Amino acid sequence: MDKTGRIAIVPLGMTLGTFLVVTYILCVLFGLLVSDPGMHRLLSDLLPGFTWITWPSFFIGLVWAFVFGWYIAVVFAPIHNFFIGFGRKSGNA
Repeated sequence: MDKTGRIAIVPLGMTLGTFLVVTYILCVLFGLLVSDPGMHRLLSDLLPGFTWITWPSFFIGLVWAFVFGWYIAVVFAPIHNFFIGFGRKSGNA
């Protein structure tokens, strides 16, 4: 975020992508340790092409987690930046 309050898409995309990859890895580890069918089902429902658990499927999940982080950044940052600019123009910020 710069001095005007605007958010840069690239740092946000890298941050969210990395965060979701780490979260995905922790979820897979939890699912392996606890062997909860709910966790297996959740990941299969959220990540296209993911099945519990093969190496190719694990890497597909990593890619999708990173892509979802970038999707959030690409959608969220411009909306946020629009409203920051909108607020400044109307004198509310």
